[in-house]
Amino acid sequence: MLAGLALFATAGCARTKAANSWPRIQQDKTVVVGLDDSFVPMGFRAKSGKLEGFDIDLAKAVFKLYGVKVSFQPIEWSMKETELKNQTIDLIWNGYSVTPERAKQVRFSDDYLVNHQLLVTKRKDNVTSFAAMKGKTLGVQTGSSGAAALDAKPKLLKQYIAKQNPVLYDTFTDAFLDLNAGRIQGIFMDEVYARYYIAHQPDPSSYRVLTGDFDAEDFAVGMRKSDTELQQKINAGFKTLTKNGTMAKLKHKWFGNAAD
Repeated sequence: MLAGLALFATAGCARTKAANSWPRIQQDKTVVVGLDDSFVPMGFRAKSGKLEGFDIDLAKAVFKLYGVKVSFQPIEWSMKETELKNQTIDLIWNGYSVTPERAKQVRFSDDYLVNHQLLVTKRKDNVTSFAAMKGKTLGVQTGSSGAAALDAKPKLLKQYIAKQNPVLYDTFTDAFLDLNAGRIQGIFMDEVYARYYIAHQPDPSSYRVLTGDFDAEDFAVGMRKSDTELQQKINAGFKTLTKNGTMAKLKHKWFGNAAD
C-alpha cells in the first residue's frame, strides 16, 4: 500500500482503479509506464542518470499527440504483470515481447518493432553466410535469447562453428571487444542491441549483419485486458507516427541503417 501511495505521489496525481484507464489518464494528463531501466537501447539510464532509449522516445511521441505526459516507473521486471494488474502502472513498455503466455494476462498494442537474432561479423573476415562460419569462433552472451536460439536450431548455425560450441560472454560489450580484436569472427545476438552498437561505432560500414530462419520476436505495449480504449489510442498513435515519419526517424536514431 505504501509503495503504491509513493508511486501515486511520484506520478503527481491520486489514482483510482478503473476498468477503463483512458478517462483518468486524459484527466490527469499523465500515464505511468513501467520499465526495466537497464535494457539498452530500449530504455536505460545514461551516464547522466537520465532515462533514454527508443521506447522512451516512442512513448513520449505517442502521448504527446494527446497532450499527456509520460511518467516512467522503474519496476522489478519479474513483477511487471502484477504491477499492471494492481494498477500501480498503466503500461508495460520496454522491449516487451509478444508471447502466447503473456497474451493470457495482458492486452497488447499493435507491434511496433520486430527483433531478430543476428550474426554480426567484421567485413574483413568475408563471412557472407552462416555456412561461411565453418571452423570460425562465435560468441554469444550467457543466458541470452541468442544462446537459446542457437541451441534450439543447431543446424542453422551451431553446426558450422569451431567445436560446434560458442564462446560465452557475460556482456555483449565484451564480445564486441573480442570481435574487433579478431579473437572471434562472429557474435550471435539481439538485433536491437546490435543495430544500436554498430550505429554508434566510428565506422559502422566495417560490420556485416546476417539473418537466418530463427524465430522473430514482436515488441508491443502491454496493458490491462480491460483497457480497449487505451489500446486504440496507442495503435492510432503508431499509425500517425508512421505516416508523419517520426517512427522512421526514431528507428534511425537508435538503430542506424539496416545495412547488409
